Amino acid sequence: MIENAQDIKNCINECLNFINEKDYDSAKESINKAYKIAQQVHDVPYISICLSLNSFINYSVGKTEDGFSVEEGAFLANKSENISALLISELVNGNINFSENNKDVALNHYNNALKLSSQNDEFCLADLINTRIKQLQNGMDYSLPIQTDPLVSLVKISRSITALTDIDELLNVIAQETKNAMQADRCTVFLWDKDSNELWSKVALGVENKEIRFPADKGLAGYVVQTGETLNITDAYSDSRFNPEVDKKTGYHTKTILCMPIMNNSHEIIGAFQVLNKIDGIFTKNDEDLLVAIGGSASIALENAQLFDQQLQMYREQKLLFESFIDTLATSVDARDKITAGHSTRVKLYSSLIADELGLNQKDKNLIEKAATLHDIGKIGIRDSVLQKEGKLTDEEYKHIQEHVRITHNILNKLYMSPDFRIITEIASSHHEKYDGSGYYRHLKGEEITLGGRILAVADVFDAITSKRHYRDKMPIKNVLNIISDGSGSHFDPNLVDVFLKISLDKIVSVFLHDSSEKIHPEDLSILKEHNLYDVKNYSAKDACSESEQVVLDKFNKYYLKNYQEVENEK
Repeated sequence: MIENAQDIKNCINECLNFINEKDYDSAKESINKAYKIAQQVHDVPYISICLSLNSFINYSVGKTEDGFSVEEGAFLANKSENISALLISELVNGNINFSENNKDVALNHYNNALKLSSQNDEFCLADLINTRIKQLQNGMDYSLPIQTDPLVSLVKISRSITALTDIDELLNVIAQETKNAMQADRCTVFLWDKDSNELWSKVALGVENKEIRFPADKGLAGYVVQTGETLNITDAYSDSRFNPEVDKKTGYHTKTILCMPIMNNSHEIIGAFQVLNKIDGIFTKNDEDLLVAIGGSASIALENAQLFDQQLQMYREQKLLFESFIDTLATSVDARDKITAGHSTRVKLYSSLIADELGLNQKDKNLIEKAATLHDIGKIGIRDSVLQKEGKLTDEEYKHIQEHVRITHNILNKLYMSPDFRIITEIASSHHEKYDGSGYYRHLKGEEITLGGRILAVADVFDAITSKRHYRDKMPIKNVLNIISDGSGSHFDPNLVDVFLKISLDKIVSVFLHDSSEKIHPEDLSILKEHNLYDVKNYSAKDACSESEQVVLDKFNKYYLKNYQEVENEK
């Protein structure tokens, strides 16, 4: 019987250790062994303990179907009047209620367990119970571990921060993991901005989520950054360096403080840890050693993240410079001929609508938009007498203006672009290629033309014939849509013609209005959203439209013909 009791106790101790480590599979295995032995020898107190722990394991992994319940364990514990059985029943109930955020109920169970532990604590649970009570009293989460292995904590923190490059997320993870490892209530990680000589952090656990920034010679963190010393304060209010005003403002009560500089591999101070309120006593020399080790891993990660952030900022600035340069080039073409100003922007918008309809990813869409903005840059090399001619071009003039595509290619080809961006040149210089190979300047055909080039071809022609020119007004929409449809398979990729004509009218009208202050009237919007360019084409081809069809045409033409003289009856 004594051997059986010892075996059961060993299995229960194993189970408790596994629960503390959150290794619930191993805990389940250990408690099942104890339960089988306890059943064989009809040991009611141990059966009660097994039922209580089994029910807690099931709760922790979200299982309730195997028949074990907290109530059964509590019933047998009360029946046996065994101190250990009653203690574990109270502990399990405390843990479950703590996890469910029923803090008053949990505290009551823990206090009952603590009283029982003073009578008999064969499983050495008093420290665990005290820790849980202090966690509750300090407003901490149940998920916080009740014991830490410094080596395990260090490895866990190192793994958690290795792959992080976002500085705010990194600060948050370091603060959270350090708080857990140190068994503390709060932790803040400050970085030293040497340019402004300020300490800052966007993460202060337990405080409102806003950036903290203050001079680097102020506060305890400032002191350790300036001196390189570590402060381990056992009673904050008895230390003259502590400023109690922060507690007065927040309602928090600081008791113990561990504040330590963070140093990089060159032994230069880059920031500081500030850890508050050890939940079980005071910060020890072991805590200081652990924080030094954490700081070693954290400093590398923080410096890498700062370097990544600098590179990202540099990339953003370069991207902004590139995009500004693109806009400047496009504007230079507009300056040559005011009547065509805005053409490249509208082609970009129409191309973007087609890209959206095709479901292209954002990267490909951005490349097409940039190519659309630059597609006519070669017109810089076209003579004003040709570019601004009011009337039909001669054959020689037409050949000359066709050269703008080759010039576009040559200009863009001289710009330095990353490999991903080289496609911009190809797209921009392909917008006059035709699907049947009769276009210019390389006479590409079919899918020899990039998808972006085929998209631009549709968008470019549509905008050209729906815009006012020197020698003509904008073309009636009926004629426009016939030209687009008739060009399917010869001038244009037939799939893209189909996609384009299916775009809803509200999106097309939004391009018409993009450079004006006018908005689509709400009543018009509801109608335009329900119809597309195919509908306009079909209704325009009828000798007599229905009343509802005529409403669609009228609404669309209201925006299409705005500020221009109507040149033809649209019916």
